[in-house]
Amino acid sequence: MDRPSIDDYFGDWKQREALVQEMIPVIGRLFSQRNVAIYIYGRPLHNRSVTFIMKSHRFVRQIERNEMSEFETYPVLMAVAKLDLWHSQIDLGKLTVSFMEQLESKGADAQDVDTFAVEELDYLAGVSEAPIKKPQDVVLYGFGRIGRLMARLLIERTSTPDIMRLRAIVVRPGQVGDLQKRASLFTSDSVHGAFQGTLRVDEENNCLIANGNVLKVIYANSPEEIDYTKYGIDDALIIDNTGKWRDEAGLSLHLQSNGAGKVLLTAPGKGDLKNIVYGINDDQMNSDDKIVTAASCTTNAIAPVLKVVNDKFGICNGHVETVHAYTNDQNLIDNYHKGSRRGRSAALNMVLTETGAAKAVVKAIPELEGKLTGNAIRVPIPNVSMAIMNLTLERETSKEELNEYLRDIALHSKLQDQISYTESADAVSSDFVGTREAGIVDSNATIVNGRNCVLYLWYDNEFGYCCQVGRMVYKMAGVNLRQYPLEE
Repeated sequence: MDRPSIDDYFGDWKQREALVQEMIPVIGRLFSQRNVAIYIYGRPLHNRSVTFIMKSHRFVRQIERNEMSEFETYPVLMAVAKLDLWHSQIDLGKLTVSFMEQLESKGADAQDVDTFAVEELDYLAGVSEAPIKKPQDVVLYGFGRIGRLMARLLIERTSTPDIMRLRAIVVRPGQVGDLQKRASLFTSDSVHGAFQGTLRVDEENNCLIANGNVLKVIYANSPEEIDYTKYGIDDALIIDNTGKWRDEAGLSLHLQSNGAGKVLLTAPGKGDLKNIVYGINDDQMNSDDKIVTAASCTTNAIAPVLKVVNDKFGICNGHVETVHAYTNDQNLIDNYHKGSRRGRSAALNMVLTETGAAKAVVKAIPELEGKLTGNAIRVPIPNVSMAIMNLTLERETSKEELNEYLRDIALHSKLQDQISYTESADAVSSDFVGTREAGIVDSNATIVNGRNCVLYLWYDNEFGYCCQVGRMVYKMAGVNLRQYPLEE
């Protein structure tokens, strides 16, 4: 077969680019008018650029190893747009692959795209009731690294105020110009880039207005002194990003505030609090829970992979070493710190420290009790970390079998949002800034020797973790969006 000419490549690109340009307003209308979110293998397409959508197609072709492109997804999307769909999540990539498979298998007897879409999505059509009984107010208590990223995520997902809306931010009292400084930190981030939207500062009412969402900035020294009802906020879900209180007694202070309903801690909890890794043990959450914790970024990254490896191969024992980006808890230059080693300059040193992630995994996966040890090394980068899992399995395997199993999990299981997969031979940490999965398996780095294996797992310890927290927020609020495909 002759290789395409340079003009053929460019012409193909321009045709696919033109199709995506036509797709974007359709995706936007579905999201803003009907709360229908369109995805490609877990990657959200609403409010995304042409190149992002094209790269998402490229990812599927490389990892799924099929020929799906914009030429295939465009007619399927147009067929979906004709249906009476509301409050749902549609994976356009998987829907398109199903359509392509039936074309190949049935030949001349295959359904046309409109008929296929009608029959495939019949169970979603015509159901316009909101997925929640009453709108959920959300408050961010703390507006640091995690708080600001959570604000971006919650605003991004606001398609209608009838479901969920971020209403307020609570911070400690500041000085003159505090509101402007917080607005600047929100819109410009040295790691995650600019906020993809508009922000106005309303000094008179002490509000930030992000993409039309009015965020009241409340100044307080402790939770119990706040009356949220004064701001029209009721039965709010409070997301505590400060980490100041990590036990039930401390976090219960939030529930003393008028207008507060539930509390979610973005850190590991202490005592008998439920430490939840979404996708692994979120079935332990129930509507009566008033306080829930989202565990740590590392626990969220490693638990899903450990769970599926244990399910398939069995884990006898193992050690997890985290190579972790530095955090605000460390000093930029040598200075006093109550913790061992953390007083030494984060920007100049690798700092050996402890992590409770290996032990915390047991709360999500009890069958791993007593089987794992863990430690951490803080390194001089601001974001994206790596977990190195050295495991002894119950049976022998091969690099090919283990990688193929994890690739299939990343693409076709209910853990698609928790586990991703890369085959890039040149992958480095900065490539994974902004990834939404809890962890990404570096398949080229996998080592297998009989029953012993070493898995390398990248994770955005800021944004990827926030995405996990966001999934918990929706579950705590009782939001149950209908979806295609149904969970496998």
